[in-house]
Amino acid sequence: MSEHAFSEDERAAVYRAIAERRDMRHFVGGSVAPALLAKLLAAAHQAPSVGLMQPWRFIRISDRALRQRIQALVEEERVRTADALGERSDEFMKLKVEGINDCAEVLVAALADDRERHIFGRRTLPEMDMASLSCAIQNLWLAARAEGLGMGWVSLFEPQALSQLLGLPAGAKPLAILCLGPVEAFYPAPMLALEGWAEPKPLSDMLYENHWGVNR
Repeated sequence: MSEHAFSEDERAAVYRAIAERRDMRHFVGGSVAPALLAKLLAAAHQAPSVGLMQPWRFIRISDRALRQRIQALVEEERVRTADALGERSDEFMKLKVEGINDCAEVLVAALADDRERHIFGRRTLPEMDMASLSCAIQNLWLAARAEGLGMGWVSLFEPQALSQLLGLPAGAKPLAILCLGPVEAFYPAPMLALEGWAEPKPLSDMLYENHWGVNR
């Protein structure tokens, strides 16, 4: 084992946070202490980013009326998504897809404007700005789970409509509405699996060797 490895208990805690992280939709209100919220956001800010561009921007939604307007945008997209799903429309509409009005905190995670000037690592893969923001969100998610708080990533919204609502500058783009706060319990498995919407696939289906589709 590497001399740089954490202790056995520390390693177990890291793997536990990864295994027990859930995309939460059910919250019990409450609050997140300002010092803890700052700590979680600091964890997000420590994420890796391509070319050290740090493209993430977080907007804390503290205005209750604004939160409700955001929820209304999500509901509009939920209906559009149901229409697009065709025969699974009714099944989809029974799913709880967000907890915006129930959670303690709502954060909008967005890509910063003026990202075009960051070329390092993005010349052939410009979407690495999105990958970097996703790493920051994952850091926040894992830290929240370690602190006993639930978090849910909501992507059902029209980006331009949310941008206008929040006054984002040209070139910036919202990627996630994040619901954060206390929960009664964490799902024992991904919620969509528990609801029968989809089944997780094993790692062996996604792992190839040397060439695409070649398993060991």
